Amino acid sequence: MKAKQPKALLILYATQTGNAMDAAERIGREAERRGCSVTILSMDEYDASSLVGEVAVIFVVSTTGQGDTPDSMKVFWRFLLQRNLSKNWIEGMRYAVFGLGDSGYQKYNFAAKKLDKRLSDLGAVALIERGLGDDQHPSGYEGALDPWMSSLWRMLNKIYPNFFPNGPDHVESEMRLLDQQKVEVRYHDISNVDSQFSVDDDLNSRENSIELACSMSLAKFSSKKRPSCFLKMIKNQLLTKAGSGKDVRHFEFEFVSSAIKYEVGDVLEVLPSQKPAVVNAFMQRCNLNPESFITVHPRKQENDIYNTDLYAQRTPIKLKTFVELAMDVSSASPRRYFFEVMSYFATAEHEKERLQYFASPEGRDDLYQYNQKERRTVLEVLEDFPSVQMPFEWLVQLVPPLKTRAFSISSSVSAYPNQVHLTVNVVSWRTPFKRQRYGLCSSWLANLNPHESTIVPVWFQKGSLPPPPPLEPLILIGPGTGCAPFCGFIQERSIQSQSSKVAPAMLFFGCRNEDADFLYRDFWYLHSQGGGVLSEANGGGFFAAFSRDQPQKVYVQHKMRENSRRVWDLLSKGASVYVAGSSTKMPSDVLDAFEEIVSKEGGLPRESAVRWIRALERAGKYHVEAWS
Repeated sequence: MKAKQPKALLILYATQTGNAMDAAERIGREAERRGCSVTILSMDEYDASSLVGEVAVIFVVSTTGQGDTPDSMKVFWRFLLQRNLSKNWIEGMRYAVFGLGDSGYQKYNFAAKKLDKRLSDLGAVALIERGLGDDQHPSGYEGALDPWMSSLWRMLNKIYPNFFPNGPDHVESEMRLLDQQKVEVRYHDISNVDSQFSVDDDLNSRENSIELACSMSLAKFSSKKRPSCFLKMIKNQLLTKAGSGKDVRHFEFEFVSSAIKYEVGDVLEVLPSQKPAVVNAFMQRCNLNPESFITVHPRKQENDIYNTDLYAQRTPIKLKTFVELAMDVSSASPRRYFFEVMSYFATAEHEKERLQYFASPEGRDDLYQYNQKERRTVLEVLEDFPSVQMPFEWLVQLVPPLKTRAFSISSSVSAYPNQVHLTVNVVSWRTPFKRQRYGLCSSWLANLNPHESTIVPVWFQKGSLPPPPPLEPLILIGPGTGCAPFCGFIQERSIQSQSSKVAPAMLFFGCRNEDADFLYRDFWYLHSQGGGVLSEANGGGFFAAFSRDQPQKVYVQHKMRENSRRVWDLLSKGASVYVAGSSTKMPSDVLDAFEEIVSKEGGLPRESAVRWIRALERAGKYHVEAWS
């Protein structure tokens, strides 16, 4: 029976940081170059019930956290998990899944694997085997994407020949690219611009500017608009020993605008400021007038989902302010497509050839070494190719958006009613070519002077660590800055203990050296003595692992095993487990330690111990918040 021939290829993506959106758009561009009509949507823009009428769908999904689906996929995924959907609900639909993940994580590409299995369970048939992009690959996720796309085109052409009128190997002239801008930038007469948007020295104006810039940004994966509030730093304290090779800070902030009622375990997202000198250099390199007033509008295209009437009423924003707030020109590396578009605007032949090579499959590995491995910024790349003059419309489309950075809150509002505290590792590293790099947000915060009134725009969000009830025993594992949320937990439980009964808490902390990076030493010891929340006398405990203070490295999981009886006692009493810290090996090592403890102290076979811990997870009593 001949397959039903769809008019357009539907591509659905779910992204947390923008990589899956980039991959989806690349698949869409490559399909269009072969003559195929394409519709690209984020999963939160698509009604999952419509899958029953689809013929061919490509899914591009990233995995976030510990095997979690991106926020934009959660509603879509919940719909697919409904029990009333039959095994042949989407029978006849063909699909392909490409996942983006990092094999350094325990649940590598888990979201893509789950989606692939569920679609198959519901009756859909895979066009080709799922593709799994890996950040650990020398070329990043594109190392798997290129060969996966080649297989996809061949299979699509075999089943749906109308997609590619001239076959999957016929690629149209790429000069058509220059007519495919997604945005239009309109310039406005300054005399007609509302004066309130020409000053940036008051909170209301700053708030309006951020909302304007975010609303005009193409970063569809970000829902950030108006900040929750503004903060002012009142304390900037170095927690680590000078010269130790680590720079961890304790920051305290006060609310400048109205205070927000947050809970322990919540996350604070901070919008960093870019260095004025870098922004000015970018404006000069691109021949932009910083004093111009602009509005940014999506160009009307086929299959357009935008409400153009809504965009027509936009308030102009100063061009320099838009760059400062919406375009990351000083820390993020541009995508591969950026180099491809640059090649069309290069007037020097040697630059054009190099850019074309970088954009080709043959140059993929070299581009990854030049760009991602070295973490070259947009400004640095533009300076390396001086003959390129890209129109501002293309820059708005292709420069990575300036993103908020998320930090676990390390305070309790009960202990500090008008404050928010953060524990931040100031990120710095050397690239393979020995270039010094710094994290944009952490270094900006570290350089803030509490005596100056710099305002910090922030958003409060729920994290992966729900606030525990006072009568629930706690086992907390927080090496390094992973201890941050547990400062808030212990502060809150200590206050609760003054007026009512509370359950015991046990904390396992880890760092390299006791005298160099033992974060909040006095705080932990205070609460582990004299009947405190962490005291062994109350059934809790505080245990620190110093990995480099002896020839044999000691980590938190070793301390857990040393105290396996205590750990089991709390687990037996209904304790909840909270794990926070580095996302590489630590969460899986801690999970292994728990399974071993349950097996040993509970007298269970290892397989039964594994099921015991899984049941804890399903009951919502095993929480992990990890970051790379």
